[in-house]
Amino acid sequence: MLEKYGHGGDLRSASELFGIAEGELLDYSSNMNPHGPPASFKTIIERYWHDIIHYPDPVQRDVIAAIASRHQLAHEQIIVGNGAAELIDLVVRYIKPSKAAIIVPSFVEYEQAIVKAGCELVTIETSEATQFMPTREQLSRVIDECSPLLYLLGYPNNPTGTLLPIEQLLKLLDSGAYVVVDEAFLDFHPDEDRLTMFQWLNRYERLFVIRSMTKFYAIPGIRLGYMAGANQHIQAMKQLQSPWSVNSLAQKLGAAAFDETAYIAKTKAWLVEEISWLTGELEQLGLQPHRTVTNYMLVRLTEQINVNSKQLQQEMGMYGVLIRDASTFRGLTDRYIRLAIKDRTSNKKLLHILEQILKRHRREGWQG
Repeated sequence: MLEKYGHGGDLRSASELFGIAEGELLDYSSNMNPHGPPASFKTIIERYWHDIIHYPDPVQRDVIAAIASRHQLAHEQIIVGNGAAELIDLVVRYIKPSKAAIIVPSFVEYEQAIVKAGCELVTIETSEATQFMPTREQLSRVIDECSPLLYLLGYPNNPTGTLLPIEQLLKLLDSGAYVVVDEAFLDFHPDEDRLTMFQWLNRYERLFVIRSMTKFYAIPGIRLGYMAGANQHIQAMKQLQSPWSVNSLAQKLGAAAFDETAYIAKTKAWLVEEISWLTGELEQLGLQPHRTVTNYMLVRLTEQINVNSKQLQQEMGMYGVLIRDASTFRGLTDRYIRLAIKDRTSNKKLLHILEQILKRHRREGWQG
């Protein structure tokens, strides 16, 4: 099992499992910008040698200033963390409601954070029939009957790539609940500024918005994320946060990231085109990719394919291509995989290997 530690992108485990060197693996199990980090990051890292002997800024002044400028927020509204994962855990520990709700399927760390904080978990079940989106009736029922005090939601959701309507998020906020919106992949969306929930922070005191900088800027080895919310909540959470949580290299890269305007524009333009192209190619193979607004897609193995997600992951891995077995997400079966969206050359390699494997698992009578 590739996800033995709960996530994709575990190249060490994959190398041990498939007997292929880490550098030779093509990783579709994690969702990073295939353009790699911005070129300026290399210069920052090379110069960092001279700064490594110093402690990091304990209050992250430069990176907070950059975040505040980018999103038009006050510095006091922002907390920076060792990746979005730290902040997910921190905000749930801070609020510690009696009940907390998630959409199913969704990112596994939402449930883990809720359980660790001793909260009762409420699940909002979705399915392919509703495009993995909760219905208005479902949300109304949860608000009326379960009264969760906290909603922890992916926006876009992972692994489905779906984006909740803002109206639904506002309905949850209007119910008086705390709402934590994880926008880890929203920066890939061309309409990011129109869609982001940062714009509602001054209206809703119980809204928290989390961002990851590791996916868009392709620096998962440098853990960096941030969260914004009402001043009093953010300052209280800073008192709960571990000291020196954000290292100095992460702070330097974060402070420089938003200046990469050409890199940002290139990434957004690339993704719009590549989603459309890859969707069509996967359909030609007899697969059912679900509509996505970000740099990964949930794909269903149709009835014509006599292989499940675990078997397909194993066979793809033998060719050095890693995919995510989506049955590891609560609410999904072994008929689903999740694929990152990469550059055209990598995507063609993925498709070629998929085609070779699927030919061996076609049921009789399929017409492709």
